[in-house]
Amino acid sequence: MILPAEAHPLVQVLALHFTRPTYQRFSALLVGALVTTGRRTVANVLRTLRHLAPGHPSGYRRVLSRAPWSAVALGCAMARFLLDHVVPEGPVALVGDDAVDGHKGPHVYGKARHRDPVRSTHSYTAFRYGHTWVVLAVLVKFPFATRPWALPVLIDLYRSAEDDRNRRHRTPARIMCVLLRVVLARFPERAVVFAGDSGYGTHEVARFCYRHRDRLTLVRKAHPDANVFDPPPPYTGKGRPRVKGQRRLKPRQAVGAVTTFTRLEVGWYGGGKRTVETLEGTGLWYKGGCGLVPVRWVFVRDTSGTHRDEYFFTTDPNLTPTAVIAAYCGRWNIETTFQEVRAEFGPETTRGWREKTVLRAAPCLFGLHTVVALLFHALPSAKRVGAVSWPGKATVTFSDALCAVRRWLWDEPILPQAGADAALDKLPAAVRELLLTTLAPAA
Repeated sequence: MILPAEAHPLVQVLALHFTRPTYQRFSALLVGALVTTGRRTVANVLRTLRHLAPGHPSGYRRVLSRAPWSAVALGCAMARFLLDHVVPEGPVALVGDDAVDGHKGPHVYGKARHRDPVRSTHSYTAFRYGHTWVVLAVLVKFPFATRPWALPVLIDLYRSAEDDRNRRHRTPARIMCVLLRVVLARFPERAVVFAGDSGYGTHEVARFCYRHRDRLTLVRKAHPDANVFDPPPPYTGKGRPRVKGQRRLKPRQAVGAVTTFTRLEVGWYGGGKRTVETLEGTGLWYKGGCGLVPVRWVFVRDTSGTHRDEYFFTTDPNLTPTAVIAAYCGRWNIETTFQEVRAEFGPETTRGWREKTVLRAAPCLFGLHTVVALLFHALPSAKRVGAVSWPGKATVTFSDALCAVRRWLWDEPILPQAGADAALDKLPAAVRELLLTTLAPAA
């Protein structure tokens, strides 16, 4: 399949990581997965493409199950493209979280019973049998959107303790440290600010970020009763040296002891601005047997009263409260990405069950979110059509971007190469518009 010129910069980067026959099939599956509606099985993708995907269907299945290519190398190539073409100079904003999807079948690799955070509440815990994916995404501010978009680049599978019985169990926090280490190794010229929720703000992750503090900073939600200490006093020469100093006031106690706060206008959820009252403090976070980590905590009170009081901390003592709040508020965009991936690409609808297929299929579907954003960014304004509008809407959503990319793919590479170019030119403009709108729906 010959793709239009707007897609060449991206596909040329991806093509370097495949052999020629594998890339021909991979590019067909990529286009087919973008325009297909319904289940994201190889059979359904090939049904959409028909004769535009020549060869036996088993050859396309082997792209996921046997072909020699690396998902990590492909994710790093996507990240490099983002840093070179979209992300400005300076620290790179990364966000991370885990997503749960269901997967049917008794012999599916890595399948386990996981808590589903989407369907669970404070009083009810919902479980799903399937996979938990640890996702690291780059936060990108596009000129056509009011809020940053979280674009997944590195994805790894969390395996349960039963599956890891022959090796040291890797928690999601440890997996995230591995993904961050890959970013630091592959992009030595860029500094990174990583924002995660409480699950990725463990003392282990904080120590990892502190060891790489010259290029890596952690921002996460803090507990209001967190224990912080002074530095240990000098060794007196008697007994065992002290590992920590005097206990400082807990963040909740420090907030209750003052009546005057600093008022700031900061970046907020959804890309807007909000006036808040803040209080900050420093200390050393201690965990027995694990050492000390210098942290700065920030208390945030929303002056409008629509959001509960929050406590954040960072491993960079020089990071301002404004930067800390903006970094953590940007983390919520990855939750929006998960919802969009579930609605538009359906990672739970895949049917592969062997190890390589499982470890490649779902990460590729998460990567489609990044591909759609990059292709939409590369399109000229005249081709960014098909958006759904309503009163009060003033921004481009991911559904708009996906609809525009699908219309573009149907209009330029797919239908003309299928032999319908002459027939399309004879259609009235209104009928042609109706046809493309029907072929390019978004959830």
